[in-house]
Amino acid sequence: MRKILLSAAIVSVLAPSAFAELKLPRTSPKSSVTQAVGLTDVTITFSRPGVKGRVIWGGLVPYDQVWRTGANEATTISFSQDVTIDGKPLPAGTYSLHTIPKKNAWTIIFNKKADQWGSYEYDGSQDALRVEVVPTTGPNQEWMEFSFPEVATDSARVELAWEKLRVPFTIGTATTQQALANIRKELAGEVKEWNVPYSAANFAFNSNLDNRAEAMKWIDQSIGLKETFWNLRLKASMLEKDGKKKDAIALAEKAVTIGKANKDNEGEIAKTEKQIAEWKSTLG
Repeated sequence: MRKILLSAAIVSVLAPSAFAELKLPRTSPKSSVTQAVGLTDVTITFSRPGVKGRVIWGGLVPYDQVWRTGANEATTISFSQDVTIDGKPLPAGTYSLHTIPKKNAWTIIFNKKADQWGSYEYDGSQDALRVEVVPTTGPNQEWMEFSFPEVATDSARVELAWEKLRVPFTIGTATTQQALANIRKELAGEVKEWNVPYSAANFAFNSNLDNRAEAMKWIDQSIGLKETFWNLRLKASMLEKDGKKKDAIALAEKAVTIGKANKDNEGEIAKTEKQIAEWKSTLG
């Protein structure tokens, strides 16, 4: 009898650890999505529950209660740099992402305690930020997901999609401001490579920044270090944008000549020749 009791005690002690070693697929599989927004990395980690024919909003997910925004562990979201959420500041870091679904609006919560199971230990005093958003509708989404349907240099729109509901919020970054600060700091020192001021001018031009005189100094600095197809073509495009089409054509033709001599990218040279022809066709 003592042996039987001892064996039962051993089983009761070993059983939990035995189950801990048993790996089974999750009913709501874990997922993660990472998106670079300018110079900021954003990562959302979540579990994906399925609709499975159930009533989701106001049923499986009650209205007016804090929800883990997924299944299993609370969803987390991390930012490598300071951001704004719908215009409100949020420091860099990792947060648990909770929500309060309502019939006509949702509250999105960024909580400082990232590592927690569901929202069972949610503590509102640890909230770093709350924002109110208005959901929209869309095609049925069986498995809950997060996506970044719109991404720009200084912002991205995040969308939570499940069932026929879409819940959006916008992440803002100071990418352009930060990039300009990096450029000015780099170009304030000794610059030996033509591609450094070229990259600065190219960023300003393609981003349509309102610093044309400064950007022109950068491209002139690049050309002064070394004339290349790339920096001559960029300056030609900048001149054309400023309405100096004849100067732009002359410089673009010089870029093509240098590009062919250096056997640069044939496709880009052909594009430049086509651009020159278009510019000439519009001259009075």
